[in-house]
Amino acid sequence: MQDQGRSTRKRTGGRLTNVRKRRKNELGRLPTETEVGEPRFRTVDVRGNDTKTRALATNVASINAGDETVSAEIENVVENDANPNYVRRNIITKGAIIETSEGRARVTSRPGQTGQVNAVSLE
Repeated sequence: MQDQGRSTRKRTGGRLTNVRKRRKNELGRLPTETEVGEPRFRTVDVRGNDTKTRALATNVASINAGDETVSAEIENVVENDANPNYVRRNIITKGAIIETSEGRARVTSRPGQTGQVNAVSLE
């Protein structure tokens, strides 16, 4: 494991060796920022034989309105407590409030992890 910008040689000319290998918590990926748009998905392998479907972009949400679940078209992101910049960029994360054809809804799933947008109606 080499630090960015660190030389691979000592002042004497000898080689520097790695002190340790990467830890499991250092092996992460950048978060998948799901955008509003034409549906695009990516399947990635996870540890073991499991796979995970990441939603890169989607325009469909399953909205739970009381005792029924309806599929609705996502129009845009209205509010996102995770990052105010996500509202301008129309990025969907868990907890974001989205404007849909069925009204406003709060996202309860993690679209970058599960590949789908589940939401609860606010109206």
